Amino acid sequence: MTDSHPRRNTRKSVRVEPMATLEWSQAVELAGVRDDAAGPEDIRRAWIHRAPERQVVGLYRVLSQFEPELPAPWWLRALAAGGLPTRKAAFRMEDEVGELLAARPGWVYVPWEDGYWEYVPSEVYAAGEAPTVPTTVLFTARHRGWLDVLPAHRGAVPKRTAVRGVDDLRSRLDDIEAT
Repeated sequence: MTDSHPRRNTRKSVRVEPMATLEWSQAVELAGVRDDAAGPEDIRRAWIHRAPERQVVGLYRVLSQFEPELPAPWWLRALAAGGLPTRKAAFRMEDEVGELLAARPGWVYVPWEDGYWEYVPSEVYAAGEAPTVPTTVLFTARHRGWLDVLPAHRGAVPKRTAVRGVDDLRSRLDDIEAT
């Protein structure tokens, strides 16, 4: 019996092309983050923290054109928008905030996503009710102070208060902790 189609080497190679969002999710993944992370420096283990800054910002800019809500840390959004001079400057600010808050009683670093600081004494438990979300200091790219304070709350999330940098945070900490 003759085959009308000549036999070819049917070894097919599989060609896989990564999807941009999958590639990005791996780039921002916080691999090897310790459960006992005490500050921002302990979570800087992703590709975006180590790769050449121009490459990281360039890839972010390209992908965010197609995916405006692309997950990215505050500092990368600020760098891409031209608000921060360097990634190193952002890390320095994160470390300064970390030193300030770690030295005060009651502040705990939460190493999820961007990482943030919670003031544990502001968390209130009431019988039969959910605990209050504690006062939280977050990094942000929404303004040039790069810091927001989210007051302790239960239920509806209140408006964040903008902080104008580390010095402003330092000067307002007594009031922030009192609310």
